[in-house]
Amino acid sequence: MPDHATPAEIFRPRPAAPPPPNTIGVAGWLRANLFSSIPNTLLTLVGAWILYVVVDAVLGWAVFNAVWDAPNRRACLDQVGRAGACWPGVIAWIPNLIYGLYPKDEVWRINLGAALLVLWAVPLWLPAVRSKVAIGLSLVLLFPFLASYLFLGGIKGPVWAALVALGLSGLLWTWLTVVTEWRTGLSFVALVARVLGGPEPDAPRARWVARLTWAALYATAFVLVWGWELRPVPTQVWGGLFLTLVISGIGITFSLPAGVLLALGRRSRMPLIRAFCVAFIELFRSVPLITILFMFNTMLPLFLPAGVEVDRLLRAIVAVCLFAAAYMAEVVRGGLQAIPKGQYEAAAAMGLGYWQSMTLVILPQALKIMIPTIVGNFIGLFKDTTLVSIIGLLDLLSMARAVGEDSTWLGLFIEPFFFITLIYFVFCFAMSQYSMNLERRLGAGQRR
Repeated sequence: MPDHATPAEIFRPRPAAPPPPNTIGVAGWLRANLFSSIPNTLLTLVGAWILYVVVDAVLGWAVFNAVWDAPNRRACLDQVGRAGACWPGVIAWIPNLIYGLYPKDEVWRINLGAALLVLWAVPLWLPAVRSKVAIGLSLVLLFPFLASYLFLGGIKGPVWAALVALGLSGLLWTWLTVVTEWRTGLSFVALVARVLGGPEPDAPRARWVARLTWAALYATAFVLVWGWELRPVPTQVWGGLFLTLVISGIGITFSLPAGVLLALGRRSRMPLIRAFCVAFIELFRSVPLITILFMFNTMLPLFLPAGVEVDRLLRAIVAVCLFAAAYMAEVVRGGLQAIPKGQYEAAAAMGLGYWQSMTLVILPQALKIMIPTIVGNFIGLFKDTTLVSIIGLLDLLSMARAVGEDSTWLGLFIEPFFFITLIYFVFCFAMSQYSMNLERRLGAGQRR
């Protein structure tokens, strides 16, 4: 140790040596994890045998012994009996399983909405894009305005046209920003403000140029939207996977910010706010979702004035959003309680106010800890949307049941339910894997 070393350098912990490279290989890994002892070897062999039997039975029924072409279920049974699956009925009903009873010549609107959603979300994964937070907020707040008219159609009033134009301007701004940040590192509005308003972004001229740029972008979107008219499609014919994704997507999008506000309100020192948040959370957490759906579907119209009618789908969405927000509030409250008290004191010592400390210090740490539980709630909410079939909405489960009620495929229930099981598995597994990837990137699973 040099004589001139300071006490901080003397007591500074030495960096840990890098771990040795993994040299055990596949055979060594198998021996260490699956065949390390006689009991483990027996359990591995029994598990492999069970897996083989199950996979062989499922593949034999679903693939090898299945019927893929038949005019009706009676013909399927005549070919293989009950030893194989009858897939022609599911194949014939796939458009209904995905889109419900949506008019076949208008299905392109759903496909366009899905394509716009993907197009809007792609910049969030591009490393060259810096405005990811702004793009994410625009996607959550503005995309519903654009998608609502795509899916519903009808005659637009001035207010609805203005909202749809707001959504379209958000999409245009997103990709103009992607191009300009990729080329120059500046967002589209900032680049125009710098070119026309001067190098100082806070100069009055630059600010006015930025506002005029936003106004011009919005005016362009409004002109494009004003003459755009689509055939109206009532929500009574929405169904299938499309309806499931609409309900669960809105519920997931609403539940997280609403849950954060409810959790903060429950920890508030203001008695009225705390009492309201506690009552809301405990009320919706103490009642099953199916009861809330029945209440909103049957009881809510009784309390509305005569002549006022709320769409059934809207009632179901509101019920799902409130139910999900109450559960998410408790998840967020648990994450806030996991943050050490010293973090709150450090934020106060830096002179940060309540909202600054929450948004800059506390919530980022809490949300990172809560990633597995949050995604678990999202997965549960996605599966709970099957309950809307009880109030008459034609979700994915209802359409799968309708296959077996068709006179051509009467009694065909196992194959449609097996098919939608695979759909639910794909979506839930994708959310789970994304959650694990997000944990690894943020280091949420590292020991403190």
